[in-house]
Parts: sequence; structure tokens; C-alpha cells
Amino acid sequence: MTHADLVRKFEKELPGERSHLAFMPMRGSSMEQLRKGVTFRDAAVAIILFHNEKNRLCTIVTRRQEYDGSHSGQISFPGGKKEMDDTTLLDTAIRECHEEIGVYASNFEFLKELSPLYVPVSQFLITPYVFYSHHKSFNYMRSEREVAAIHELDLLDLYKTESTVNIDIQISSDFTMKGVPHFKQGDILIWGATALILNELKDILT
Repeated sequence: MTHADLVRKFEKELPGERSHLAFMPMRGSSMEQLRKGVTFRDAAVAIILFHNEKNRLCTIVTRRQEYDGSHSGQISFPGGKKEMDDTTLLDTAIRECHEEIGVYASNFEFLKELSPLYVPVSQFLITPYVFYSHHKSFNYMRSEREVAAIHELDLLDLYKTESTVNIDIQISSDFTMKGVPHFKQGDILIWGATALILNELKDILT
């Protein structure tokens, strides 16, 4: 897929929540929950797309540090909650990307704002922003407080049928979520909000 192909794909209408619900139908609609008046906090993530040295379309994710919280150790896009100094959620995505991995998304081509996703466990309403970098490599500066590792994902491999697996997740001592869809690449397992965002991206790209 060339850069021109990529730009054309993002000119089309977003698939929206049907992509989220297709990947994890048990979670329910974000928009329906918002219409019911749930409390939420605004957050944003940056999706950096680039072609690597093998001309494969890739993106960047992080593994969160372990902490006492609902998203401990999970794979996520660089991002976080909107701060008072952020004029827009796009500003939030750009700032958080630089703070977490040392990459200035503002230097890249902005492609699209994806569908917002409500996360009940943390009460965040996440808005993803997609950028394209013409660079094939990055000088990362990892936030040791927030980020345990930085990974580059090959999207062509990630979106193969065999890269989607269902895994049981033990939420607590007395509750296990059965057959939760995950994207898998090597030893990287991606589920939850990041997987749902990746599935909308998949429906745009494939």
C-alpha cells in the first residue's frame, strides 16, 4: 500500500462503532452509553503510521508500566487524558505522544480523527488521531514512569485472520471474561480499547 493509497482510504466515511462491536460485541455501544448520560473524561491517542525499510505499513504502540490500576501492563497507543492547557484533543494526542515516546506527531501528516470510544472501567472517552510519518525510523525517548516498552507493529501481519485469537481474561478472583478477542503479534497481545481502535483502522485499510 503506497502513501497515495493510504490517503485515499482515509478520505472515505469511517466505519465507526460497527468496527468496535464486530471485534468485541459483548461490550455495548459507546454512543448509547453516552446518550444515557454516563460520566466521562476526555482522552486522546496518537496512531503513527509509517512504511518501514521493507515497505511494510507499521504503527507504534507501548506497553504500560505495571501499576495498581485497570490498564496496568496493557498494550496501548501513546496517549492520555486531556489537560487544562490542551486547546483541543488533537493537542492532547500530540503532547502525550511526545511525553510517552519522545516523538513529535505534529511533524507528521495528519490523516484522520477516528471514532471515539468510551471505556467504562476508567470512564475515559478516547478519541484516536491518525498521522503518517514519511520517516522509516524514530529516535524514541521512553517515559520510564509510564512506558515499559515501545513496539512497532506490522499491520499487514496483524490483520491476517490467524492473528486474531480469543483468550479468557481473569478480571478478579471470582470473575473471568471468556473468549475475549485479541490481536496477536509475536508475544504481544492486544485487547480492550486498543484492539477496538485497531479494528476500526483495519476496516479502513483492508
